[in-house]
Amino acid sequence: MLNASNLKGLLPAIPTPVQRDGTIDAGATRALIEFLLREGVDGIVPLGGTGEYGAMSRAGRRRFAGAVVEAVRGKVPVVAGILDPGYHDALEAARGFADAGVDALMVLTPYYTTPTQVGLRDYFLRLADAAPLPILIYEIPYRTRIAVAPAVLHELSRHERIIGMKACNTDMYHFLQVVAGVDPSFAVLSGEDTLLPLQVAAGARGGIVVTASLLPRAWRRIFEHAANGRIAEALALHRQLIPLMNMAFAETNPGPLKSVLDLVGVDAPTVLAPLVAPDAELQARLRAEVQRQRAALETV
Repeated sequence: MLNASNLKGLLPAIPTPVQRDGTIDAGATRALIEFLLREGVDGIVPLGGTGEYGAMSRAGRRRFAGAVVEAVRGKVPVVAGILDPGYHDALEAARGFADAGVDALMVLTPYYTTPTQVGLRDYFLRLADAAPLPILIYEIPYRTRIAVAPAVLHELSRHERIIGMKACNTDMYHFLQVVAGVDPSFAVLSGEDTLLPLQVAAGARGGIVVTASLLPRAWRRIFEHAANGRIAEALALHRQLIPLMNMAFAETNPGPLKSVLDLVGVDAPTVLAPLVAPDAELQARLRAEVQRQRAALETV
């Protein structure tokens, strides 16, 4: 069973390739996974926000999880996102993803109900006890309006089946407090493309990175510099990606990302309702920037 020692390095948060009718595009899925494996990623994270979890049916999510597992062929861990707002739906999703063969579950903090910190604590403990696979906590308060207190994360990190977290809280002091008190066996992973080198320097073991689906080699270099204490080098490389990140997140992710995936051999630009294709001018600028970045990597 997957444990925290296997959660490190670069884990792209991947989009869900779909056909025009919204069904899973199996060929594009294989192409994306094969590209990322060739580039040396350390894990794959389907079905988060980048994977349009909320726009898919439960059966569609399971099919996509299975397609990713089949394409990965055990070469790296597959961590499936669960973005349901309540316990019973989250547990049902966990069981379905376990049947599909994923290695772990990335569980979003409950939203809309606005639970207390005690409620958050009990929610993750109950899921960890009942779910068939290890759990990563997914904290992203700018989407959910819920932040998990560092003290609660410290306690949860000591549960043997809660093995890590995707940290998307952009408050760096909150991040520093979390890292200072979690169990040594607990893998804190950066969840913000915009903050990865700083969070790795502060103790993250790796990152779940959206734009790594386009530029895994660039993100690998940034991570390795930061993980080995070469912070200035990591920040210099990261600074070069700021224009790309600004464009990739100028409209709701994964619209811009999907519109240029053909540059890595994955022709699947369709997004699911309520998203629509991004502005054509934004697509053109992002396409030019990705091409420029990929060309620069070839000279390194």
